[in-house]
Amino acid sequence: MESYPELKDVPEEELIDLAELFKMFADSTRIKILYDLFQGEKNVTEICNDLEMNQSAISHQLKILRSSKLIKARRDGKMMLYSLADEHVKTIIAMGMDHVEE
Repeated sequence: MESYPELKDVPEEELIDLAELFKMFADSTRIKILYDLFQGEKNVTEICNDLEMNQSAISHQLKILRSSKLIKARRDGKMMLYSLADEHVKTIIAMGMDHVEE
């Protein structure tokens, strides 16, 4: 089992950053987008179709997820392709799903 420092040894700034990270998972649309990106890269139209939502709502959430470094984007011609930022994001969602399914 991984060991963690005692609370007194964790800088307040890190705890605040952790709380901000978890706030990103408090919105069901953002969770749906992250879960949708488990399948790999997608453009905004594909995400909109998968979630059956309009583009402005999805684009707004994509911007928030990008600024939180949970997803990344790359340009392919005129299109932006979105994907999970790294495996940590997938692990957080997967562990959360395991927890709620218990």
